[in-house]
Amino acid sequence: MTNTLRKEERAYENGTDRPLGSYLRILTVYGGAVAGLVGLGRLIGVRPPERIAPLDLVLMGLTTHRMSRTLSKDPVTSPLRAPFTRYAGVSGPAELKEEVRGHGVKHAVGELVTCPFCLAQWVATAYAAGMVFAPGLTRLAGATMSAVAVSDWLQLAYARLMKATEEGS
Repeated sequence: MTNTLRKEERAYENGTDRPLGSYLRILTVYGGAVAGLVGLGRLIGVRPPERIAPLDLVLMGLTTHRMSRTLSKDPVTSPLRAPFTRYAGVSGPAELKEEVRGHGVKHAVGELVTCPFCLAQWVATAYAAGMVFAPGLTRLAGATMSAVAVSDWLQLAYARLMKATEEGS
């Protein structure tokens, strides 16, 4: 069985270094965390909401966007990524460009923590768990991060308008 799996991994890699086994470990952690949260919810008797209000969905989306970018790109959170990455410069306003380093699990985690699209699933899952276990605090945190996201967009729009004004003068 192990030989068959390794053969499939080599066939998939197509001559590149793709840590499929490490990705599977990360998926197992994610699945275990979700199963653990479901089990904890049943154990203490909390239930998921019957439905998600449209405003909650918007808040969740904005929060997921901002948190996944904060975790994957923000200079202040770089110490969390440092064991898995190497600083490679600036990639945009208040965002870092980092290269993934290492092999196996270290490389796979590096890919996860530098990719806002990849982290979004984890952040949204954490937010959903928060809505089950502590909805008021989760909404407050969500509103805070949503305000930061809107502020970011306004800062970028302002900078673009200022640049356009300077170029037009």
